[in-house]
Amino acid sequence: MSSRTDRHVVVVKGGHSVERQVSLVSGRECAAALRRVGYKVTEVDAGNDLPKELCKLSPDVVFNALHGRFGEDGCVQGLFEWMGLPYTHSGVQASALAMDKYTAKKIFRSENLPVADGVFASSAEAFSTHLMEPPYVIKPVNEGSSVGVHLVMNKLDRSRLSEKDFPDRVLVEKFIPGHELTTTVMGSQPLGVTDIITEKWYDYDAKYQLNASKHVVPADIPREVYEACEDFAVRAHLALGCKGISRADFRWDNNLGVAGLYLLEINTQPGMTPTSLSPEQAKAKGISFDDFCNWILEDASCNR
Repeated sequence: MSSRTDRHVVVVKGGHSVERQVSLVSGRECAAALRRVGYKVTEVDAGNDLPKELCKLSPDVVFNALHGRFGEDGCVQGLFEWMGLPYTHSGVQASALAMDKYTAKKIFRSENLPVADGVFASSAEAFSTHLMEPPYVIKPVNEGSSVGVHLVMNKLDRSRLSEKDFPDRVLVEKFIPGHELTTTVMGSQPLGVTDIITEKWYDYDAKYQLNASKHVVPADIPREVYEACEDFAVRAHLALGCKGISRADFRWDNNLGVAGLYLLEINTQPGMTPTSLSPEQAKAKGISFDDFCNWILEDASCNR
């Protein structure tokens, strides 16, 4: 068996999505960690020449640090499979399913996982009328990091939005008041629950600006709600066929107990930045960032 120093790892980062800047930071942090534990690492900013770059570098394994469309939706995973390159995180099918929020919700519902009521619509429909009584959320079907998410708290809120604010397809979903909770799954084991506290809601700025949100790890919530988050996260991970790590996001109406807990989505490529939730949960379990990245890499394979 070859040693770490003999293995050439390419960390793929950046890409074309609206989450490009976040991915660049995730990739930089993961590459540094993998170098610290002894791998030969090359960082590649994923552009149109990515196949050519990978052919030239001929890595032993790819650490996928991309976020959002093309990097998290099965597209680049298909490239890795085509080239026979072992890679991290979920495979083609699980990535595509998780990225499509509407399809993922249907699967979660079929597995008796609690999801908020929602309707799939064109942006024109969402802009022209209220598809449900406020408060509700309008979100892109296939973006992450809260990009393009709009809260409509009353009937006047939508009138302030322009149709250009919306992508072609959107999910209109009932707004759940209360807490923002999240659970990372590593393999098939949950890493606990984080309670995310923000001034408004957990938008893009709150996710990635230093001190823009407070993370309570482990969450100070009732034991039955904590255990339900872990159970639902693992079940959702398995239902979609996820590999490596994933992170499940929840809303919890604390006035309703466990009945107020709703699964929002699964992230198959959780952020790995200094403010990201998954590394923080791993740390709370005694897993250092370097060891976390190393585990993700050692889990890499084809046919995921």
